[in-house]
Amino acid sequence: MQFQTLKHAGLASALALSLTTAGCANMSDTDRRVGTGIGIGAVTGALVTGRPGGAAVGAALGGAGGYLYDREKKRRYYYDRYGRRVYR
Repeated sequence: MQFQTLKHAGLASALALSLTTAGCANMSDTDRRVGTGIGIGAVTGALVTGRPGGAAVGAALGGAGGYLYDREKKRRYYYDRYGRRVYR
């Protein structure tokens, strides 16, 4: 039973990793952070509960966490007149 759970967790994490790295080339910082939060939350929710509902709840919480992290990061910098990011 545990081997099958480990097999599913490995498959889910490999899928999440491939989707995260393949589609992030043209994404904004916000999109990348929210997407990463969703992926990490879904894998964590699936590992903790072992049910699809747990993965969905984990994805929702991870997406919210990624959005809040992005808002906090954006408070720490601004763009100067040359378009360069300057950290406060």
